[in-house]
Amino acid sequence: MRQILRNIAEHAITRPLQVALQDESIALTYAELSQEIDFAVEAIGGRRVALWMDNSCAWAVTDLALARQGSVAVPVPPFFSAGQVAHLLTDARPDLVVTTQPDPVGALLGRRPTRRLTLAGRLLSIFELPVEAPPALPPGTAKITYTSGTTGQPKGVCLSAQAIGRVAQALGEAVQGTPQDRALSLLPLSTLLENIGGLYVALAAGGTACVPSLASCGFEGSSSVQVERFVAALHGYAPTATILVPQLLKLLVESVAAGAPAPDSLRMLAVGGAPCAPHLIERAWGLGLPVHEGYGLSESASVVSLSSPGALRTGSVGRVLPHVQVQLADDGEILVGGNLFEGYLGAENVPPSLWPTGDLGYLDDDGYLYLTGRKKTAYATAFGRNVAPEWVESELTASGEILQAAVFGEAQPHNVALLVPHPAATPARLAAAVARANAVLPDYARVAAWRALDTPFTPANGQARPSGSLARDAIARHHAPLLEALYASEARHERA
Repeated sequence: MRQILRNIAEHAITRPLQVALQDESIALTYAELSQEIDFAVEAIGGRRVALWMDNSCAWAVTDLALARQGSVAVPVPPFFSAGQVAHLLTDARPDLVVTTQPDPVGALLGRRPTRRLTLAGRLLSIFELPVEAPPALPPGTAKITYTSGTTGQPKGVCLSAQAIGRVAQALGEAVQGTPQDRALSLLPLSTLLENIGGLYVALAAGGTACVPSLASCGFEGSSSVQVERFVAALHGYAPTATILVPQLLKLLVESVAAGAPAPDSLRMLAVGGAPCAPHLIERAWGLGLPVHEGYGLSESASVVSLSSPGALRTGSVGRVLPHVQVQLADDGEILVGGNLFEGYLGAENVPPSLWPTGDLGYLDDDGYLYLTGRKKTAYATAFGRNVAPEWVESELTASGEILQAAVFGEAQPHNVALLVPHPAATPARLAAAVARANAVLPDYARVAAWRALDTPFTPANGQARPSGSLARDAIARHHAPLLEALYASEARHERA
């Protein structure tokens, strides 16, 4: 982080009129950004500060000011439920909450803001919280990033400024960042991947970080997108680089395939956050979208590997970046070392030198990393074959006919799937989509029977997490009769 801040200060001298930050209502040059950071350091204060706001220049300035003054930043993900946010605040015990949304924040905290200030074109409300004995942090903690987790409440991952800086440097070198780059943030800045890859990398290189509110780009809540506004943002901000999750890449691919012009400014479209079907990436490249898949986790301060320009391999998440090391356990679990977190908030155990990611995969002879599934979700069929459901699901959702898929088959003679179809998909088109997926899968991983559902898997019904990943146990419980019928049925498919 120190190097990133030094770079910003140097850019303010060498290219003071270059636009550093831009959102839908304001643009800041490097000279203005440096001044805004100085002002924020004096005006905000705090030792442990929660950032609770939509993407904006103000979010970025606040985050950089906290890094400058040595405070601990605690970003609040906008996709967290009220209960998860309450847990985060109770767990991290910040002494300040900085927000642009004083009414809902005040309602949750049960208090009024202590003071207000205008920063980078936004009116910020600051809530001062009484904290008598905040939980101790691992030494060197600069940021606490909360993961939505797979079970229970989110965990606070404590990261050092050095670990964050190493990732930013490695990414900058991998993407060959230049002052001509324009990065567009279409994921929340509160997520570590966007914070580092979308903001820090651009500013370190002297480029422009476009950080408009997600609402202005067509995002509503954690899983609703107005596709036209989303695509319009890509054209309007003309980024050279942006980061998407697989579902957003799928929406972009479908839009371009339907006739919308592909954003011609992009030279780097990174996709991560979840497995992405190779067919979807190939389809994107065929439409002129320069997609590069990556892999990472919060415990390693985000990105571990990235498919970079000139180093592409279908199905791979790229070569391991030089700031980390990757080894494979005997069972295929990916172990990461070299740039790990300091520990979980509230936990006394020091992380091991090699962190067990819970992800399964392999490295080819040229050092390209491949993912095959999650260790916890992998299951064995009745024939003793191991299946990673994410692998099968990514193939099922590679076409536009299937929006979501949940695959099951533990201890069963065949795999079955619950599918959420596109509203325009007919039973015949769904059957064809399943057949296409089965055609590229080995026999033991193919789907023998499936059921189309009328209701998607969402956080609201408890069948998905706020991050968008499937809540498999909840899905299995809710649809237990359907799954039993599919296991017993000889029909290839049914519709609910």
